Amino acid sequence: MSFTSGLPPIDASQLPADVRAASPARQSAYEAGMGFEQMLVQQLSQSLTDSSDDTSSSDDATSDSSGLGGDSPYASLLPDALTSGVMDAGGLGLARQLMDAIAPAAPTTPAAPTTPAAPTTSTAPATTTPTSPSEPSSGSASGGASFPA
Repeated sequence: MSFTSGLPPIDASQLPADVRAASPARQSAYEAGMGFEQMLVQQLSQSLTDSSDDTSSSDDATSDSSGLGGDSPYASLLPDALTSGVMDAGGLGLARQLMDAIAPAAPTTPAAPTTPAAPTTSTAPATTTPTSPSEPSSGSASGGASFPA
């Protein structure tokens, strides 16, 4: 049974490039993540509308029903509109994290170099400078360390 059977089809051009190039298992996991994300946003927006109904019907007798909920004929459309807006904009970003948790990507090993790297040698003579501490200035109150002003 497919978990994504109730979802609208996902346009392949809307999928991130790495998901399009991924294995079928990872693509399926991403679609399942998108389904979960859509259900989550739907539930959150429905909860938002329900809580708006509760606050608008409190003791305020002068309130009109032009808010989010109430008796407005469009109040029932708000959760769907909010959900489709969020999902059309790419969702919340949970689908990728769920995909990585459901079907982790195969670990990539770095390719071995084909030729060994030659040691680099410099033809210029190396110069070294002594690293002795600087002489304290006579008016230094910092205990010997001199700092630029």
